[in-house]
Amino acid sequence: MSPMNAIVVPVTAFQQNCTILWCTATMKAAIIDPGGDVEGIKEVIAEKGLTPEKVLLTHGHLDHAGGAAELAEAYGIPVEGPHVDDTFLLESLATQGRDFGVPAEGRNVTPDRWLGDGDTVTVGDLTFKVLHCPGHTPGHVVFFLESGRFLIAGDVLFQGSIGRTDFPRGDHAALISSIKDKLYALGDDVAVLPGHGPMTTIGEERKTNPFLQ
Repeated sequence: MSPMNAIVVPVTAFQQNCTILWCTATMKAAIIDPGGDVEGIKEVIAEKGLTPEKVLLTHGHLDHAGGAAELAEAYGIPVEGPHVDDTFLLESLATQGRDFGVPAEGRNVTPDRWLGDGDTVTVGDLTFKVLHCPGHTPGHVVFFLESGRFLIAGDVLFQGSIGRTDFPRGDHAALISSIKDKLYALGDDVAVLPGHGPMTTIGEERKTNPFLQ
């Protein structure tokens, strides 16, 4: 049996990949980027018989963080991440809907733990390395399970695309640097679960992504 399992629950009108990831030895789970549709997330957790241990956030946009406060409160668990540079976004979740062109649904959230480059987060017996990858937002982080060659990439890297940088404090040059300096170094065999769309690999994106050539 694999030490890790995960299921993607598409949430919000943006079909954001909320990931419920768990340690198969302990059945303890992290809810990663719960942007909304909280009841649907809860149903999957109950169905799988999981014990939520924490909420992990890659960054502070509404479609990734809008349901974090509600889930943390419901399960009595902490919120970890993103980097402190996304404070301004997490403090505006209740009003971000106007910027995204959808009704505001999120609740502002203050993480119990901000994350920095080189930190680690645990889920049951699993340990993920945190990489600070600014560009899409200034405080964006990703989560890398080295033993499983698996990356939760948020909105840094997608299949055939990269994160948008036309939002407040987006930085295209910083995003490209994050991908080429930090993600490429993880290895071509690493499986990438982005914040939207299908999975890919570092190697596939290095070779074929038109934004990275």
